[in-house]
Amino acid sequence: MDQKIFINKAEASGIIALDLLNYKPTTEIVELDIRDHLFMGMIVKEKEFKESIAAVDFSVYNEKAVGIICSTDAIIPPWAYMMLMEKLSPYAVYADLNSGETILLDLWKRRLMYADLKCYKNQKVVVRARADHDPSLYLLAAGLLRPLVKTLMYGEIGIPKVIFKS
Repeated sequence: MDQKIFINKAEASGIIALDLLNYKPTTEIVELDIRDHLFMGMIVKEKEFKESIAAVDFSVYNEKAVGIICSTDAIIPPWAYMMLMEKLSPYAVYADLNSGETILLDLWKRRLMYADLKCYKNQKVVVRARADHDPSLYLLAAGLLRPLVKTLMYGEIGIPKVIFKS
């Protein structure tokens, strides 16, 4: 009897997929709005600011990344940020003057930059396409993979777009 053997061409191609989603941080990210600690929600008065942050239970930020924002158009002196960081540092794993969305992207890039990508050396690699990923992640991935890989592609294993071949 004649048996037909199907060959998985995608598997046979030797292409390895890199999914940027694997490097997405799992740390919970929250925002801390300075406005809540300002006099009349607009002015930094040292005494009131110190009293306000002294009353906060900063342990709620334990093991979290904190994006410090100010939702009003107030001028915040640098020492106020330093005071906040002094209170946050025993608890938060990361803090910066950015929105939660920007913090997520910063941490994601950091994880990718410090990832061990040696397993992709001299390989044909396709970086998986995902519409919801920030383009800067693809820019960073290309820069990190370029010196390592034999072929860099974008998309899916079955239908990749070749970026470069060595």
